[in-house]
Amino acid sequence: MSHESTPPPVPGLLPPPLPPPPAKKNHSNAVVIGSAAAVVVAVVTTGLAVSGSRDGAAEPGPTVTVTEVATPGDAHAVAGDDARPAAEEPGDGVHGLSEPAAYDNDVEVSLSKFSRGTSSDYASPGNTPYAKFTIKIVNGSDESVNADELSVNCAYGDEGKEGDAIFDEGLDGLPETRILAGRSLSVVWACELPKDQQYLQVEVAPDYESRTAVFTGNVK
Repeated sequence: MSHESTPPPVPGLLPPPLPPPPAKKNHSNAVVIGSAAAVVVAVVTTGLAVSGSRDGAAEPGPTVTVTEVATPGDAHAVAGDDARPAAEEPGDGVHGLSEPAAYDNDVEVSLSKFSRGTSSDYASPGNTPYAKFTIKIVNGSDESVNADELSVNCAYGDEGKEGDAIFDEGLDGLPETRILAGRSLSVVWACELPKDQQYLQVEVAPDYESRTAVFTGNVK
């Protein structure tokens, strides 16, 4: 059998170069390149959106309107610190000695017939100069008013010194009766007032639930 053999190299000539091996695909490089391309596209898109909003070409988003509704508990805060229910106003003011004080429940309190005097030796307190006056309560409401719930307090002078109530003959304090609807009651009252003092302050409340009316003025 004959065997083929490689011909001997020709003297002076180089052997032919071998073909290069096939290139291997690098999957990691492909992923990196693809991610970089996505980032570039995102940056370009963001730049276009920002540029469009600066040029006024971007469409405005939807407008949402929020309306706040005040609850009944906030009515006082909305109206202000000086606001107060009308039912509390009448008895909270200051009145002249002869000026009546009217309440929203149709009850009216007034003072009249001011005079001076001195209590007797057997009075409480005794031998004390006083100012005497009449308290009139007019009940125009639909319910009765307890006369023994009436409160009376006095003060006198620039420093507002407390004037004691005088209990003497004809000065018996509060009656234990009821003032019926549509009726009135007059009570004679006296408070300590030294002879050298003229200014008198009388605070009156017709019952436990009503505000106090303050009457002020000079007694001759």
